[in-house]
Amino acid sequence: MGAVDVGGGRKSAGGPSWKRPRVSIRIDMTPMVDIAFLLLIFFMVTTVFRLPQAMEMLLPETDPDNPPQTTRIFKQKLVTIIVMENDSLAFAIGDAAPRPLPWDSLRTVLLERKDLYGDSVVALTKIHRKARFESMVNAVDELNVVGITRFSIDKYTTWEDSLLRVAGFQTSGSEGLPEPLWGEAAEAE
Repeated sequence: MGAVDVGGGRKSAGGPSWKRPRVSIRIDMTPMVDIAFLLLIFFMVTTVFRLPQAMEMLLPETDPDNPPQTTRIFKQKLVTIIVMENDSLAFAIGDAAPRPLPWDSLRTVLLERKDLYGDSVVALTKIHRKARFESMVNAVDELNVVGITRFSIDKYTTWEDSLLRVAGFQTSGSEGLPEPLWGEAAEAE
């Protein structure tokens, strides 16, 4: 525990004969160390660690002998969602011009399409490479909440950039964006 040692008075040569006795204090640290380790063990045992949340996506297997098949989609069943560089959102139905869409209205638009065409609605999500990852997660979450199981995530290319500029959106330009693949080049990838 703690102890107080009182030293005796010593005479010093040439000085006053009577000095104030020096008090030395000795504190035993063992109980404090015991409590510190008990607290450490307590918090290690009672703390619940949150597992990292990963988004599960089932991707089709690629087989070199069986190339992927091309599927035709009715234009009105295709919803294109474009996430731009500043995390703003645009959407288009079929091959119509993209229109601005607030994030809180995305679910409503998707539900309208789902009510009209049921499970045959296909969503194509184009995401700018400078958009935040959270925007992609939010878009996929909205698709999952609505129940659209047929969707694709693709690169935002110069084609989408030019479509948005023609529709009146402000874009940062096509510099550094990938070119879209057409025809044989798309099939080779």
